[in-house]
Amino acid sequence: MNDVFMKTYNRLPVTFAKGNGAWLTDINNKKYLDFTSGIAVNCLGHGYPELVDAISTQASRINHVCNYYTADTSSIFAEKLIAACSASGMKRVFLANSGAEANEGACKIARKYSLVKYGKGRHTIVSLLGSFHGRTITTLSATGQEHFHKDFGPYTEGFVFIPPGDIEALERALDKKTVAALLIEPIQGESGIKPQTQEYMEMAAKLCEERDILLIMDEIQTGVGRTGYFLASEAYGLKPDIVTLAKGLGGGVPVGAVMAGERTEDVLQPGDHGSTFGGNLLAASAGIVVLDTITKKGFMEDISRKGSKIKEIISSWKDSGIKEIRGIGLMLGVDISKEAWPILEEALKKEPGLLLLTAGKQTLRLLPPYIISDGELEQGLDIMKSLL
Repeated sequence: MNDVFMKTYNRLPVTFAKGNGAWLTDINNKKYLDFTSGIAVNCLGHGYPELVDAISTQASRINHVCNYYTADTSSIFAEKLIAACSASGMKRVFLANSGAEANEGACKIARKYSLVKYGKGRHTIVSLLGSFHGRTITTLSATGQEHFHKDFGPYTEGFVFIPPGDIEALERALDKKTVAALLIEPIQGESGIKPQTQEYMEMAAKLCEERDILLIMDEIQTGVGRTGYFLASEAYGLKPDIVTLAKGLGGGVPVGAVMAGERTEDVLQPGDHGSTFGGNLLAASAGIVVLDTITKKGFMEDISRKGSKIKEIISSWKDSGIKEIRGIGLMLGVDISKEAWPILEEALKKEPGLLLLTAGKQTLRLLPPYIISDGELEQGLDIMKSLL
């Protein structure tokens, strides 16, 4: 069945046919508890009734309008998204299709802002070692992991990397004569669920403001409630100049967004940027449901509570080989004493099965859907414990 696909993924031996809530069912009718959310995408789980209804209703009305015009659904979605990001000072949005596309847009905004204001030569974007920002040529250029850089060069020039947490390196790198922006994940996801420290984030914001360098927060994985805050930036008390979103924003439908704050809201002008499918009405209808759901009173607090519950349970395991558990909300990394990938393989064989992710050779990444029940969390953790 999979011979028709390019060999871009190291796939596990299971093919899914349907899902419901926190569960997926394969083509042999075996059930699996989902601790992955499609890598933070299916934030409301599978078959969420309001999401299904919204997409179906929109499909019966109109699927797509080109960007010569506006449409009611995408306009409502954009307004709700700005309102959800108001605590972080966001003013305008560009709707895209993916995280990589959102980060491409952020880089373009940063470079134009600096070019218009200071002229040529001030275009460098500083990123962090261990970061992951996408798989296009430019977003790979911004990714601070060397193993992603093989085979596809030459890359977009003008990106430099510094160690996370090193304030002296940060001060040296943010040269106001050459640097346009600093690009940061509040929690580095792909490299092991590694949160930035409060001190580092505050210094980054302070230096960027003093030197008129744009602060870009890549919230592709951390945003849309994943950490118990709508944006992880809020947990640090920051107001970035640009925020990028995707993954959970459409609850399983492809959608990305570039959010612009006060300094950057008017940088892009007609003809500067575009996306054929950006603002697609099916994606926007799904996004409205996601935003309406997670901004309900107490919803994100419950995400935080569930994350704390997971940490408490895992921390109680004795002699299980657990080295450390990191992260906040339902974005957690568990360092273990053995290789992580074989755990994923063994988890599929359990009855019921369990779906897990890795984030490095010895880190399990837990990204359950927000709607998972306490009982389902406990059931999944029992399976995970038995594997360790």
